[in-house]
Amino acid sequence: MYENLSLYIDGKFTSGDSGVTSDVINPANDTVLAKLPHAKKAELDAALAAADKGFKEWKRVSAYERAKILRKAADLIRERTEDIAKVLTQEQGKILIEARLEVQGAADITDWFAEEGRRAYGRIIPARAEGVRNMVIMEPIGPVAGFAPWNFPVTQAVRKIAAALAAGCSIIIKCPEETPGSPLALVRCFHDAGVPPGVINLVYGTPAEISEYLIPSPIIRKISFTGSVPVGKHLNALAAAHMKRATMELGGHAPVLVYDDVDVEYVAKLMAAMKYRNAGQVCISPTRFFLQEKIYDKFVAQFTDLAKNIKVGDGMDPTSKMGPLANARRVNAIEQFVQDAVEKGAQVATGGKRIGNQGNFFEPTVLTDVPDNARIMNEEPFGPVAVMLRFKDTEEVLPRANKLPYGLASYAFTRNGKTAAQIADALESGMVTINHHGLALPETPFGGIKDSGFGHEGGTEGLLVYMQPKFVSYMG
Repeated sequence: MYENLSLYIDGKFTSGDSGVTSDVINPANDTVLAKLPHAKKAELDAALAAADKGFKEWKRVSAYERAKILRKAADLIRERTEDIAKVLTQEQGKILIEARLEVQGAADITDWFAEEGRRAYGRIIPARAEGVRNMVIMEPIGPVAGFAPWNFPVTQAVRKIAAALAAGCSIIIKCPEETPGSPLALVRCFHDAGVPPGVINLVYGTPAEISEYLIPSPIIRKISFTGSVPVGKHLNALAAAHMKRATMELGGHAPVLVYDDVDVEYVAKLMAAMKYRNAGQVCISPTRFFLQEKIYDKFVAQFTDLAKNIKVGDGMDPTSKMGPLANARRVNAIEQFVQDAVEKGAQVATGGKRIGNQGNFFEPTVLTDVPDNARIMNEEPFGPVAVMLRFKDTEEVLPRANKLPYGLASYAFTRNGKTAAQIADALESGMVTINHHGLALPETPFGGIKDSGFGHEGGTEGLLVYMQPKFVSYMG
């Protein structure tokens, strides 16, 4: 079962009038799943007009009533989890259990923002004169243009949709052409829950054409983008030129610091699961493993053994533990990263090659003895490759962990409380998790620093970026 693909504009599912389509490919077997209609100028103008109209209506709906609709959407997402997950696995490649968890996570995100939207409080500021009331009122910022990626097409779309709607904004969400079916199924849940026409609009098409048309529009007041650093910088510059507020959730190259006082087996199992989740196509995927000298050999051996035993196959096969990469570009990119590292002196502990000649399968890979000038040490690989590195002590490893322009997520494992506190203070990233995986929950802020972007999705911070404070002072 796969979606009958369409755009969603002003409360209607439509193919539009452009006549332009693209193929949606199953990355496990290269078959064509469907034809995707593209939005051009006429469809984008219709979406802009709808978002403008929808915002004027939706902002007048109380936060209490908005929450009811969002909660109903969350219930529908849960009811349809299996169907949406199957669509997601077919188009994106991740194994079915991961797809189910992603869809269930989308329901949790929607629920959380439904409730948080009811608590977007302002404040009273003590006045200097008798009879004066100074108030700060939180208002929705206006129609939003959101741009979601293909690696988590459901949860990344819903983080923007649910937060915008909870704040009282309307949104035009541009979702990925490679994975369009699952976001469409997600939007249908909001439609069926009773979101008024125009409040959500879903478009697909040529990414540059859509972003460069929507962002300058005077109707759009904010943008939210999740994707690569180069594209994010371009869109942020475009937003700045038109004085639009922006949230940028960009790439990462997460370091993992593993000290010699930890349970090596536990850490290896946890981090192998995190590394090869979604075939490593995760912006917070652990990639640079800094291992203290005493446990280096043991950790590498255990991690490598785990990687060797991951069964790679079609995500719809319940015995598969890792699916294909989402597209052929990623296979070529990972091959180049591995080849470059080997040419510069790295050793392949396991993996390093594509699998077969059908689909986008690549072996779970572990590299050792990787020099600092290898591309994979400096560029986000976004694939199933882990790099193993030695370190002596905290003073030596922190500059190495912080040397890159990325600053999204960092991981550390130590039983020493003083060391944990030192690491938490010193790591240059927007998110740090120590001794467990504690990132990306609906109630926690998700965002980076440096070239990994700014602003947050999730948590109270993820709601406030869709709101603006208005100061009101009056004398009674």
